[in-house]
Amino acid sequence: MESRFVTLALTAIAPVAWGSGYFVTATFLPPDRPLFGAVVRALPFGLLLLALRPGLLHGSWWWRTAALGLLNFAAFFTLVFVAAYRLPGGLAATLTAVSPIVVMLLAWAFAGERPRAGSLAAGVVGAVGVALLVLRGGASLDLIGVLAAFASVAVFSTGFILVKVWQPPVGLLTFTAWQLVLGGLVLAPVALLVEGAPPTLDLPAVGGYAFIGLLGTVVAYAVWFRGARRLPAAAVSLVGLLNPVAGILIGLAFAGEHLTPTSALGMALVLGGVLLGQPAMLDRIRVWRTPAPASCADVGAPG
Repeated sequence: MESRFVTLALTAIAPVAWGSGYFVTATFLPPDRPLFGAVVRALPFGLLLLALRPGLLHGSWWWRTAALGLLNFAAFFTLVFVAAYRLPGGLAATLTAVSPIVVMLLAWAFAGERPRAGSLAAGVVGAVGVALLVLRGGASLDLIGVLAAFASVAVFSTGFILVKVWQPPVGLLTFTAWQLVLGGLVLAPVALLVEGAPPTLDLPAVGGYAFIGLLGTVVAYAVWFRGARRLPAAAVSLVGLLNPVAGILIGLAFAGEHLTPTSALGMALVLGGVLLGQPAMLDRIRVWRTPAPASCADVGAPG
């Protein structure tokens, strides 16, 4: 059996891959084509994964998988892009950092996983850390952007819990492939209506889409959903906070960005929240705080 640490480490590939997508998108992909990018992430790579892991759904699993494709990919991608365009200064990322707390509460309601107080506190600490990482002075609030950000948290958290509690008749990779395909089929006509014909792609853009599609979508969502099945919801959702940390580190390494003291503090809070919110760490803390029982030799010993 795989250890919980190994499962958690594999799950962490997902937010790290998503964090790398910021640099790839800004550097290599055509600007102002978010819906086209979302379709490319979902549909062709979903078909590729389905070709590698073929399988058919049956009965009610068609509409269940379509609902998950809508939540996890079509609606989520669209709402994230709306929030990103309407909220300056990283405010969208800050608002979506409340997702671990939402996931824990939904897991309590629908999966019977009662969140520990320590996990909820770790989620708050992590959200504060994300705020310090991405917020900049002078950010203005846009109501539509704020609503889109919170809606993206709601749909992503709901999709996460449904993946956790539903047990499909096909393997997890096939299940993920069908979600990508069905979500991409919903997104494609929306992208054509809103953005028009697909743009002309040069070689760097093709490479960028390949990177985001293979690592940031196929691999990332496969290990993310796998972690959702095997680990408590609190543990997996807190690992998702590594997304902005990865984005910051890649910016430092490849984009010539600089780490401010505030960003360094934010990164420390995020990493601390992820670590302290894990069940094994909470168990250790509880043991440390529990006084050891008095031994027989201590009973009745002279003071």
